[in-house]
Amino acid sequence: MERINRFIGRTIPWCTLGMVLVTFVIVVLRYAFERGWVWMQEIVIYLHAFTFLLAAGYALARDEHVRVDILYRPASPRRKAWINLLGSLFLLMPMCAVLSYHSYPYVIASWSVLEGSKDGGGLEAVFLLKTAIPLFCLLLFAQALATIRQCISTLRSDS
Repeated sequence: MERINRFIGRTIPWCTLGMVLVTFVIVVLRYAFERGWVWMQEIVIYLHAFTFLLAAGYALARDEHVRVDILYRPASPRRKAWINLLGSLFLLMPMCAVLSYHSYPYVIASWSVLEGSKDGGGLEAVFLLKTAIPLFCLLLFAQALATIRQCISTLRSDS
């Protein structure tokens, strides 16, 4: 899992840079040359979605995700391990399982017709975009398992 997260951590910033560059090109084409294409706008949407969906597990691994720090920050390492363990077991993993379960029919239906953009001139790859949802669940679930293992190790070492 750690290797996958490192790969994602190195790859996602390039998606972000790509998103910025494509947005810049869109603006220049629109305002300087009065030209624009739907597929270019959709590339920005795809890159934005991939950035957030695929980087969630990486953010969790680096402990850079959103949390309520009022209770967490002053806690001892043992208490933090308990919070992370229980949060992963009873909140994160069930959320990943439910979202994954409900996304599969949605993704399978999209792949069965190789769903494309509803807009004329858009990208014919909506099925790839939708596939990022179960990937998000898988990466986050796997990172939750790694977090649980780390928390158990911390709790055992402090005993």
